Amino acid sequence: MKEEHKELPAPARSRYKLFKIMTISLFFIILFFSIGAVGVETTSSSSFCKTCHEMKPEYYTWKVSTHNEVDCANCHIGSGVKNYANAKANGLVQLYEKTTNTYTAPIQMPMEIPNLACKKCHNMTTRQVTPSGDLIIPHDKHLNKGIKCVQCHSGVAHGKVSERNVTFKSDYDKWDTTLGKSMMKNIKFRSPKMEDCIECHKAREVSTDCKTCHKTTMLPKSHKTTSFKTLTHGKMAEKDVKKCNNCHQYMSDDEIKLLEGKPAYQQFLSSGNVKESKITAQEYAKENTFCKKCHTSRPSSHMKGFIGQHGALANKDKQKCLACHEYQNTGKTVSSAPTCSSCHPASHIGKNWRDNHPIPVTGVQKPKQLCYTCHYKPKCSACHKE
Repeated sequence: MKEEHKELPAPARSRYKLFKIMTISLFFIILFFSIGAVGVETTSSSSFCKTCHEMKPEYYTWKVSTHNEVDCANCHIGSGVKNYANAKANGLVQLYEKTTNTYTAPIQMPMEIPNLACKKCHNMTTRQVTPSGDLIIPHDKHLNKGIKCVQCHSGVAHGKVSERNVTFKSDYDKWDTTLGKSMMKNIKFRSPKMEDCIECHKAREVSTDCKTCHKTTMLPKSHKTTSFKTLTHGKMAEKDVKKCNNCHQYMSDDEIKLLEGKPAYQQFLSSGNVKESKITAQEYAKENTFCKKCHTSRPSSHMKGFIGQHGALANKDKQKCLACHEYQNTGKTVSSAPTCSSCHPASHIGKNWRDNHPIPVTGVQKPKQLCYTCHYKPKCSACHKE
């Protein structure tokens, strides 16, 4: 008996077509999300930020900062899907502005870094003392008073470059790691300044006594020796007067300007080199009013008969004399102390001294009594006989 064979109807072509469309669609969906995931991951990396010229200053300062292991996105994008989506949407706007060259320079952040970004790494409830071990900074109390982290630490990652006029379009090609280091070298742009602490305490009527913020008496061991004031402090200042300035600048009634010099970043941008400003301890002592209060007091050695002895004493230790006196008044420092040239003027021979004399002396051939108002008579009369 022969088996009967039934031919099954062929599948409709529409089914094959639908299957094909679904397969291709699934492929493109997977491809789209894969590329999107890679794109999101790439654009969220810190290295991606430097691909834009206008972000070079921020990138190279971050690279040499203490926060160089924290990706940009960790601080600049808030937590949550909404903030993340807003950041990526804003990135498209920035891409358009870059392409059309319509972005604003220097770059400014649309909003400050929130405290939550800092709390991801820092425990504010236990952060009581700074790394120096001397300062008492109860961070939780500051936060409870509504003080934001960035009010004190705004320069920790970028050294406040946007405030220092070095992030304009003409400067982008000059930025590299070397310039980043120069910009971050000055601690005053990275760390909180004592002036800010004092101003904030005064505004909030909080004590500004040293013991309010400092655990110790603030007096270094080297300052406690009996010979420090009369013998050793000048020699220590000569070795590192900037170290002295860290504390003593706040004791001066006037601002210390001799140490300012030309900022390192300006030197680098103009010449490619950085030279630190240097002054002597003597120059510093003549500008800091805290030092001048002591240095302008007549020492016990400068009493009766000192004029006749001072030459021999000066020959033994000229640097000791220069702590209060100058060879001549150069105008670099302001001092009421007599200079060497007050009594020992240079020879007049071959010099047009009459042209620069403060009062007319045309026709005067020998000193008059009026001359001795300023000049030292015994010195003048050694040559000019009456």
